[in-house]
Amino acid sequence: MQIETVQAPLTTTAIATSMTIPQHYTLFDTAFGHCALAWHAHALTAVRLPDQSDALTRANLLARQRDAVQSPEDGPEAAAWPAFVTTAVQLIRAHLGGQPHDLRDLPLEFSGMQPFETRVYAAARALDPGQTCTYGEMANAIGEPGAMRAVGQALGHNPWPLVVPCHRVLAAGGRLGGFSAPGGSETKRRLLVLEMGMFHREGELF
Repeated sequence: MQIETVQAPLTTTAIATSMTIPQHYTLFDTAFGHCALAWHAHALTAVRLPDQSDALTRANLLARQRDAVQSPEDGPEAAAWPAFVTTAVQLIRAHLGGQPHDLRDLPLEFSGMQPFETRVYAAARALDPGQTCTYGEMANAIGEPGAMRAVGQALGHNPWPLVVPCHRVLAAGGRLGGFSAPGGSETKRRLLVLEMGMFHREGELF
């Protein structure tokens, strides 16, 4: 599957932030289990797919977002959520429940990242649900032919799995390739099968 050449992040803006800006996080239920989000006032800073327990999901999220304060979906704090957080929870929940949604307009915090990483993440966000490409095709799309390994490494550090849909990027020959989110390649397979089913493309993968 060919993807268009990408030169810069799509529909997102890198926002210069300070470590003193308050961050919050929440866990919320989905068909895959409890996911987690972290954010500040302007953008999502992290997404966590479900681990084996809620405690582990929380711990792994906070390992990267140490200063984030919990803001439960069913607590009074939710009334102060930025609109994009409420939207993110709704869209991720619906998407994992089998209703296709485009998550590429959710704002993400890119500050502190290398330009190569932001280009890789922009190219991944250009992939629609049910669409896949290889690491090599993505390297070509960002103007770095031969950088398949570097593309894979960047996707392996993706702070926003599903929102930046790194699961849609495969190894050559139709092989799954790696996936750094909880559950590894099995979670990657589940997400791909779910998205293919959304568009009645059963049999195109695996």
